[in-house]
Amino acid sequence: MKINGTHYRSLWWDEDQSVLMIIDQRWLPHEFRIQPVATLDEFATAIVEMRVRGAPLIGATAAYGMALAADLDPSDNALKAAWEQLNATRPTAINLRWALNRCMETLTPLPEEDRAKAALKLAHAIADEDVEINRRIGTYGLTLIRDIAAKKPAGEPVRLLTHCNAGWIATVDWGTATSPMYQAHDAGIPIHVWVDETRPRNQGALTAWELGSHGISHSYITDNAGGHLMQHGQVDLVITGTDRTTRQGDVCNKIGTYLKALAAHDNGVPFYVALPSPTIDWTVTDGVAEIPIEDRDSREVSHVQGVLDGGDIGLAQVTPEGTNCGNPAFDVTPNRLVTGLITERGICDASATGLAALFPDLIRKAG
Repeated sequence: MKINGTHYRSLWWDEDQSVLMIIDQRWLPHEFRIQPVATLDEFATAIVEMRVRGAPLIGATAAYGMALAADLDPSDNALKAAWEQLNATRPTAINLRWALNRCMETLTPLPEEDRAKAALKLAHAIADEDVEINRRIGTYGLTLIRDIAAKKPAGEPVRLLTHCNAGWIATVDWGTATSPMYQAHDAGIPIHVWVDETRPRNQGALTAWELGSHGISHSYITDNAGGHLMQHGQVDLVITGTDRTTRQGDVCNKIGTYLKALAAHDNGVPFYVALPSPTIDWTVTDGVAEIPIEDRDSREVSHVQGVLDGGDIGLAQVTPEGTNCGNPAFDVTPNRLVTGLITERGICDASATGLAALFPDLIRKAG
């Protein structure tokens, strides 16, 4: 996608410096900063501190981290240590482990002298695959938007609601939930997007920044406004992303997604999830019982980052001093509340049967 008319991916490899370049998302949407990531510790820190965030982007970042590790020391012990360090950074998003395991499966059978080159080639491939996956998700999601638009009076926008940021900066490019929005806008279909603020980290502001940069009509709303809008017929379709999806179609996403699904179900609003196949965890059946939910720093709840009166970017405390804060970062939406899953191979029911029909090769591989 583009920033001020210039195309960017959310990460790219600098051949001259042999380092990964990332957009440091801690400063968005107020300031655009690019940062080099040059050591394994820096890779781990970038993921933990959410300089890079979003399940697909975390996976691609980890693949480049393994490429760096293989270049520094291609031995089995060094690669295993790198795997363990990176795997420990975020417990919920399955793309992280998927990418790390793919790296190990590819590299360990090779002679040590061939591993560094192969690792970098694989990291490039994982990044490129993510772009194509998200583009294809957009083409299938576009059919849903086009069908709704065809039933509306001429010129009336399709009103979409999304939660968190499942945009291009949460992936390598295009985004998951946003890819159908970009493609609908580019196809000339009028749309308007309700963007949840998504406390505690206000990641909806990143979505608003993205959509505004692309010229897409949108409104930034409080998390609690979505149900009201649905009750009053102001939402035609909900599309969110996912950080991990079970083999039966339960969806783990940013905290608050479950409440949006409940509101959509109560009001008869279609609730779809944009699902890249690397985000499916074929080893998990019951999402509520089995998916580990990351409990993050309480300061994400007690403080809000923004532009201060003097123009600097800083934190403002919103709670009384000493207030105890809880911060579960994700929740699980049971498959019964999900209308369908938008994948790179098509749209399916949120069920074991639906996923197996689209991905028989992956389910066989998982066993």
